Amino acid sequence: MNENVMIGLIHNVPQTGSYAFTEASSDVMTQVESIEEALRNLGYSSKRIPFTRDIDAFLEAFREKHIDMVFNLCETVDDDPMFSGHAAAVFELTGVPFTGSPSSALTVTTDKTMTKRILKACGIRTPKYLIYDGRPHFNPACLTFPVIVKPRCEDASIGIDQESVFESEAALKEALGSFHERFGSLLVEEYIDGREFNVSLFGYPTADVMPIAEIDFSAFPRDIHRIVGYRAKWDESSPEYHNAVRKFPGNLPLPLQESLEKIARECFTLFTLRDYARVDFRTDRRNRPYVLEINANPCISPDAGFIASLEHAGINYTEMVRHFVEFMSLRSH
Repeated sequence: MNENVMIGLIHNVPQTGSYAFTEASSDVMTQVESIEEALRNLGYSSKRIPFTRDIDAFLEAFREKHIDMVFNLCETVDDDPMFSGHAAAVFELTGVPFTGSPSSALTVTTDKTMTKRILKACGIRTPKYLIYDGRPHFNPACLTFPVIVKPRCEDASIGIDQESVFESEAALKEALGSFHERFGSLLVEEYIDGREFNVSLFGYPTADVMPIAEIDFSAFPRDIHRIVGYRAKWDESSPEYHNAVRKFPGNLPLPLQESLEKIARECFTLFTLRDYARVDFRTDRRNRPYVLEINANPCISPDAGFIASLEHAGINYTEMVRHFVEFMSLRSH
């Protein structure tokens, strides 16, 4: 038993009531409950502590419960993704070991623009893009259509759906204003109409590449774009949710597999990620991988893609949690 170790489950607080993107926001509590159960099965005591802008209240609860280690499950602060790295920064200042990436990595990878600038500077292929910040003169002529519009700093596919893909410059310009009004700064990115892969990494002090997952869009209706948008992730009533099927292909061409694994490792190191991550790719018609997104601290709900990859590697949920505790123990010495 490990009753002398108190583990804090630090989480953001989902909004209450009915509002846009409630499913993505509330999912953090599923993660809290699942980790809590796994820790209990492993003989560890844990305490839930919400993290909000009220830092004084958080630190008071944190000290009162004598927390030794932290599962950092904060995806936002008060539903603001710009503060995704702030909880980790507090843990760094207090010196308590915590799961996942450092605050600097969380802050940079939340910003899709900064992520793409770093990828481009380091010679890692990513779709060509522009930033739209609300200015009246926006010229996308340098982009090849279709394009996809994404909020610059959201995750969980918030703000991304079928309506985010545009076939023409005229249609894009007509819609940009309303997108900007809802989500602020936007990424306008060339749409790569190819295969989609998720490459998960897990481990400390070095991370291993887990089995590569592919999103199979073959059952999608012909009149919708093959993307994992918000409905595909969260809306159980949508055709996208049921037809975006995660598979683990055992017959990837070796050059493609090696390329995906190599780039994922490079991203893990480049962005100073730690413990776990997921790198999302698209390949073009020439089988060239493009990095779409770097996911530091990806979702670890039992039905999440990261968990599916670990299970495919023979690591069940409780074993994953045990590994996380071991990672923190190594850093506490």
